[in-house]
Amino acid sequence: MNATRHHRNERGIALVMALLILLVMSLLGLVLMAGASMNRGLAGNDQRMRQSLNLAEAGVGEAIARIKNQETLMDPTDPDDVCQVFNTIAGSVPALGADSIGLATGQPVGQYLNYTSATRGPDVLTISWKKDPTGTAVMRYDPTKNPTMNALTGSPVYVVSSTGRVGSARRSLVSEVIAKPFIVNVKGALTADVPIEFVGNAYICGYNHDGDTPYDDGEDGRGVMPGDASHCIDNEVGGMNLPGAWSTGAVTGAGASGASGSPAGFSAGQTGFYAGPWEAFTMSQSEFYSWLGAPRNTPPSTWNGLTYWDNNTTTRDQSASLALHSVDGEGFLYVDGDLHVNAGFHYKGLVFVEGDFDINGQAWILGGVIVTGKTKVKGNGGMTILYSKAAIEQALAKYGGQYVTLSWREQ
Repeated sequence: MNATRHHRNERGIALVMALLILLVMSLLGLVLMAGASMNRGLAGNDQRMRQSLNLAEAGVGEAIARIKNQETLMDPTDPDDVCQVFNTIAGSVPALGADSIGLATGQPVGQYLNYTSATRGPDVLTISWKKDPTGTAVMRYDPTKNPTMNALTGSPVYVVSSTGRVGSARRSLVSEVIAKPFIVNVKGALTADVPIEFVGNAYICGYNHDGDTPYDDGEDGRGVMPGDASHCIDNEVGGMNLPGAWSTGAVTGAGASGASGSPAGFSAGQTGFYAGPWEAFTMSQSEFYSWLGAPRNTPPSTWNGLTYWDNNTTTRDQSASLALHSVDGEGFLYVDGDLHVNAGFHYKGLVFVEGDFDINGQAWILGGVIVTGKTKVKGNGGMTILYSKAAIEQALAKYGGQYVTLSWREQ
């Protein structure tokens, strides 16, 4: 009997153990299933977050493309300017305020990526200026300054805010973008490898002027502070000044013409003119022509940009001729020959003339002029040339530069 009872106890214990094992296995299966489900959920959420970040980066890419195409902020003197890009077609862009520009996305219709929205709100792709601590000026980047970030000189800083969305996942980026600065070697407001002759009431100033100096400023000379619309002293930025006229030959003035600059208005008999235009840009010869692009001998629709004027494919033969009047432009104008500028000409940036250069009438240039020349440079009438480091660098960066990211952060 005891043996039978003992046998029954063993069977009971075995049954209990089997039940316990089944229970543990069931619980373990539930835990594993819950863990797998959780892992799938986490993996899915992680994937959506990565996709959202990729979309935000795509939004920054469209913003930079629109900046480079000159479609967005144009006036760095207004720190309140804003541009917003909407996921909609042209004609359906929401109305914005006076300081704002609204653009339709450049994406194909029906294939919109979710880095902006169709209506106003916090998720709209936005381009603005980086402001100084007071909020009253646009910050600029100048690698020649310390600190490089300042409110006076250099390339204005754009701020791009982009939000990517996938389902409930949302990631926002803020990028600071600039046009990569050009380092340009300019010797004077007017630099020539031939004699320079000023007549009439021509005026040239080698003091460094603000890149936003208004048209026709300085036509009556440098003047004295506080200055007025016809004098240019009030638009000087201080520092990095040059001679007004620099030449390897003679520099002469007659009539009411004049020049100012540092160390002198006229700097004659100099040495060290450029072996070629590429030296002014610290480029190689091949880099220069690749950057400049193909020559043309028909007038463009606009004189903004990089313009290479020539009548053949032979470089630096000085055989072309270009006459301009009643023209406003900015950028870099390169003429492989003679340039004749008449009344109503305004230009911001750099002009490089391989042949002779003469100005007649009320012509005005902010930036600089370089002339290789064949005989002489002749400035007549109301010619005004004001040196501006900022005007040259901004115009070159705007039309011929690369846009680069200064900083990138997730918001």
